Amino acid sequence: MGINLKDERELLSKPGDTIVETLEELKMSQAELAERMGKTPSKINDIISGKEPISVSTALQLEKVLDVDAQFWLNREMQYREKLSRLDQEEALEECKEWLNQQPIKELKRYGYIKSDKPGTAMVAEFLQFYGVATQVQWQSIYVDQFASVDYRKSEKHQFAMGSIAAWLRIGEIEMRKLNIQEFHKDIMKDNLSTIKKLVRTHPEDFAERLQALCLDAGVALVYTACISKAPISGAARWVGGNPLIQLTDRYKSNDHFWFTFFHEIGHIFLHGKKEIFMEEFEGYTLNQVKEIEANDFAVRWLLPEEFLKDLPDTITEKDIRIIARAYETHPAIVLSRLQHKKLVPYSFGNTMKLKVVLNDLLANS
Repeated sequence: MGINLKDERELLSKPGDTIVETLEELKMSQAELAERMGKTPSKINDIISGKEPISVSTALQLEKVLDVDAQFWLNREMQYREKLSRLDQEEALEECKEWLNQQPIKELKRYGYIKSDKPGTAMVAEFLQFYGVATQVQWQSIYVDQFASVDYRKSEKHQFAMGSIAAWLRIGEIEMRKLNIQEFHKDIMKDNLSTIKKLVRTHPEDFAERLQALCLDAGVALVYTACISKAPISGAARWVGGNPLIQLTDRYKSNDHFWFTFFHEIGHIFLHGKKEIFMEEFEGYTLNQVKEIEANDFAVRWLLPEEFLKDLPDTITEKDIRIIARAYETHPAIVLSRLQHKKLVPYSFGNTMKLKVVLNDLLANS
């Protein structure tokens, strides 16, 4: 069995041990050392015991009295304090091992963000580095408390979900850093929405790349990331470092869901504050309903205004849906999805009009 951290701390050699050895060679007492250095015996005792570090001034005094170079004492002190700090950190990591139970370890390993094979202090250190925080306390403050308001229901299941949500959000931040983002221009983004609306209607093969480029053109970071278990999220919107960040998944695998999610999230960017994080509602997490309705209305206005309902015949056919889509310059899947949501047609009706969305080649963590 290896030496535990407590034993390792006790066995760690202090600079004071070398002072004592030097005094023995010189046949000098600690009291005489104190007198020659102009310090009190208690101060010398604190230096020898490691309670007080060897300063530059003390090192120069030791150089004169003990005839040992000041740099030696400074190096000795630095090495001791570094080893002591590493032991402190190792003990702190040891205490954080249970924190790993909240993290989606398997998925982050599969996506290459974590390398350690087994849960332990090395993995804790990797997770702290992944999140860019010094301790679990900062993780809690930045990735939980900032978006875990009173709207959250506290439970063990909820706490586990927090780790998955935090990891998913952090992936978005990491991938955002890889983009060459300019200053955000709201007017440019608004103009680009008209071009994006054409992508909705035509849905070309490279729609996702073109959408990302149009967002980037206005200073909006759009990143595509895979879903993580316990974080059933299609999209999220927030501000990071002065720029909007929209993070999307292909969770529902259909173009109607994809486009509504995008316009919903861009709605949050246009309408709401920079200090909030917007995600969809799921078990353990409820939303600000007023702001969600506002974002929904924004998406509706861009994708298919409510006035389309006045054009509906009594019996709706697929042909009618395609006619409405052409009239409102949108995709038939958008019309169909709205009709299904309003229960005007069954969910089993017309689903061949919906196009499959799979972002495998674009997902940052796939």
